[in-house]
Amino acid sequence: MNDHRVLTIALSKGRILDQTLPLLAAAGLTPAEDVHTTRKLMVDGDYHGTAVRFLIIRAADVCTYVEQGAADMGIAGRDSLLEYRPRVYEPLDLEIGCCRMCVCGPKGLVEAGVPERGSRIRVATKYDYLASQYFLTQGVQAEIIHLYGSMELAPLVGMAERIVDLVETGGTLKANGLVEETTLFDISSRLIVNPASFATRREQIGAIIAALTDAVKAKGEG
Repeated sequence: MNDHRVLTIALSKGRILDQTLPLLAAAGLTPAEDVHTTRKLMVDGDYHGTAVRFLIIRAADVCTYVEQGAADMGIAGRDSLLEYRPRVYEPLDLEIGCCRMCVCGPKGLVEAGVPERGSRIRVATKYDYLASQYFLTQGVQAEIIHLYGSMELAPLVGMAERIVDLVETGGTLKANGLVEETTLFDISSRLIVNPASFATRREQIGAIIAALTDAVKAKGEG
């Protein structure tokens, strides 16, 4: 479990880190090393005299680290929160990493209409639970093909009729002859907190939530 003298914050690797770091800096949370160049997965930091440790991990793992208490707090996409349904608090929408989760397919198939109730289709996605739940509500039996990336390729090679994936600009879809059929959720990154950590370190964590809230507000007004 955590060393309770150190406040541990799990951050997502990848593009979202570029949007995360300025918010953290505005809130007074700065890693002691450049997280883009260090090979360390655990980086020290400081928050007004409180020792802080940043974990730099895969986006899909942030929820697990926070839920299990290996991190007190973390920054996770709403897509991960909806898919994995971790037992964590979600006190703040950071308004970064904004995109949408969509059902998409080849232009011709989508223009022919949504799948009929009672039909079976193959769906490529890394969001197995959310995709299954959506098609269940539509009365469609979806065979889920789990992929970790490059979803757009699946319909092109005949492996799936639809994909469920995150869409930001739609450029990759267009380049591969796919179009959006429907939007399931608007997505952004959220601050999440382990409930036990919040109970035992309410003052420190509350101060960070307040500082990040101010940083998000200032960014919106800037």
